Amino acid sequence: MRDPYTVLGVPRSASEKDIKSAYRKLAKAYHPDQNKDDPKAHAKFAEATAAYDLLNDKEKRGQFDRGEIDAEGNPRFAGFGNGGGFSGGARGARSAGGGSANFSAEDILKEFMSGFGGQGRQTRTNQSWDPFTGSAGPGASTAKGEDVAATVAVSLEDANKAASVPVRMPTGKVLSVKLPEKVEENQQIRLKGQGHPSAYGGEPGDAIVTVKFAHHKTFRRDGRDLRVDVPITLYEAVLGAKVRVPTLDGSVELNLPAGVDTLKSLRLKGKGLYGDGDLYANVKIVLPEGGDPDLESLMRFWKDQKPYKVRE
Repeated sequence: MRDPYTVLGVPRSASEKDIKSAYRKLAKAYHPDQNKDDPKAHAKFAEATAAYDLLNDKEKRGQFDRGEIDAEGNPRFAGFGNGGGFSGGARGARSAGGGSANFSAEDILKEFMSGFGGQGRQTRTNQSWDPFTGSAGPGASTAKGEDVAATVAVSLEDANKAASVPVRMPTGKVLSVKLPEKVEENQQIRLKGQGHPSAYGGEPGDAIVTVKFAHHKTFRRDGRDLRVDVPITLYEAVLGAKVRVPTLDGSVELNLPAGVDTLKSLRLKGKGLYGDGDLYANVKIVLPEGGDPDLESLMRFWKDQKPYKVRE
């Protein structure tokens, strides 16, 4: 419990300008946005704000100076103490007697919050005070809490069906986030009210989630087109065959023409991402493991009897 003059470090004869200047310095030094993890600074900030609110109100300041109220603004005869205590916590007291030039702590904090990139606090007057420029200006709206940012790596399958995916926030909280239809990489999803709470009674901040596509073991993405490697046997390449090819919606049958050219991709229209892109199957001939004597004999015969060129 402290005297408000002591809290602000000014004498009882201090002018309104001196009181305002002292509060501005303390608010700048101990503002919670500048001291996020310092409870002591938060307490000093609240104490200074409450002290300024009382001394900024001409009527209440006069009552305090005459000993009619204590530092909390309570009548002394009501049993709230004798020496004038002070308990922190802004009361938002306004000037009742006069001077339109008076600015409450809330007015100062509105502009102070704007200086930190905040949204400002809700105003009850037409003017506010800028603690850095010393000029009056328009008020602002209620200060929201800070936004938080997170990144989520989603599978192509989840993106394709606009699934709900778990997202871990920097706070450790895990949220279930519904992906938008046809989500793009680096697209940001705003989750209203899932950020940090406001220190000033405003709405919580938002969570901003950036979407990344996770590496896929089967598909390679090129925009909304997908590419996949399809292993085939030598005889399938020579004779042609029907093979199963994976897609995001399950496997489908692909007809390989006889003598398929493995340098060219086979296109499956509409089987890419979101049905907008295509799927390109790259066939790759796989020979038997460990070699095969009969195959080697056939190739020697083929080489001697049916030579052909594939390189210049």
